[in-house]
Amino acid sequence: MAVGCRPRRRGAAAVVCALLGIALLGGAGASVWADRRAAAQPVSAAEAYRKAASLWHRTPVETLFPSVLDGRGAGPGGADRTWTRVAVAADADCAGALPPDWQPLLAGTGCTRVLRATYTDATRSSLVTVGMVFTPADATAMAALRGRLPLPQGYGFADPQRAAWTVSVLPDAPVVVYAVSAYADGRPVARPRAAEEAMQKDDTSAVAQAGLGHEAKAVADRVERALRALAVPPTQEPTPEPAR
Repeated sequence: MAVGCRPRRRGAAAVVCALLGIALLGGAGASVWADRRAAAQPVSAAEAYRKAASLWHRTPVETLFPSVLDGRGAGPGGADRTWTRVAVAADADCAGALPPDWQPLLAGTGCTRVLRATYTDATRSSLVTVGMVFTPADATAMAALRGRLPLPQGYGFADPQRAAWTVSVLPDAPVVVYAVSAYADGRPVARPRAAEEAMQKDDTSAVAQAGLGHEAKAVADRVERALRALAVPPTQEPTPEPAR
């Protein structure tokens, strides 16, 4: 009798194994389907905003600061411009990379990291530092910074050489983007001007005439657009930039 039962036992075991295999395959398939379904779910604006705070350490430098920026129509009178990256700073802590008068203003938001790069125009007559200040703050705290951050520091040139500057608090990410321009020959400037001011047609200052307001604003805008594209999911419309 014992010998006669072995084939039956083997057959039963095979059936059990087959059923287990089918169950495992079904479970794996369900898991993959669930993962794909979760990935397809739209990310909320709040979640996308929170995740954008970590873009500084999970995004390649070439994506954040492209080696070449196209400035078609970005110069005075709609002239075309091109900027080439000439330096990238190592990511830095906020105390060492930002001016002292920024520190108390960032106290309410915190400050995680600062990324900076410097560009020059095609004629190599100007330099533009562009920076990104990443914070862990929510949108409400970041909004409180708008219009309050003063003249930023450059990277690769001294403070007296700063000519024109601009600062933007992004609506889609807890990030401040700024830019400051200078003459490439290192000449000092008596009074740095806000880029928007230096771009006015009636501004006859040397900084405005040299187009350094346009340089700072255009470089900042292009870096900002790239960052906002990374921060906003494809299914979500970017938040309109607040009027400045």
